[in-house]
Amino acid sequence: MDIKYINQISAADFNYLRKTAGWHEVEEKQALTGIKNSVFIISALHDGKTVGMARVVGDGGYVMIIVDVIVLPEYQGKGIGRAMMQKVMEYIKNSLQEGQFVFVNLMSAKGRESFYSQFGFDTRPNEKAGAGMTQWIAYS
Repeated sequence: MDIKYINQISAADFNYLRKTAGWHEVEEKQALTGIKNSVFIISALHDGKTVGMARVVGDGGYVMIIVDVIVLPEYQGKGIGRAMMQKVMEYIKNSLQEGQFVFVNLMSAKGRESFYSQFGFDTRPNEKAGAGMTQWIAYS
């Protein structure tokens, strides 16, 4: 399968992928801002169709967060997610200079922890760290 990887994504493709994963769609202006402010984006295309994406956000210092790792269900199990994560990890490692380190975070979808373990991520909670926590806040 010929997959092309590019460093951009449209708001429409971003939301389409999120919807297929069962995640909330993001209001277009918010989606565009999030895409623009990402430090790294990788999208997977097959015959011009976006079939996967991953993003990295960060503080510009020592913290980065891997978010929105999605592959369309019919394309899963074909190495696309692995290839995108390899490109994400390569970007992060190449962003460092001598003497620097970065604390990389991600929130795995339930049941996908073993996928991220192959890239060196620790499952939480563990003996050193508690479980990650999240909260959705909506305008009211």
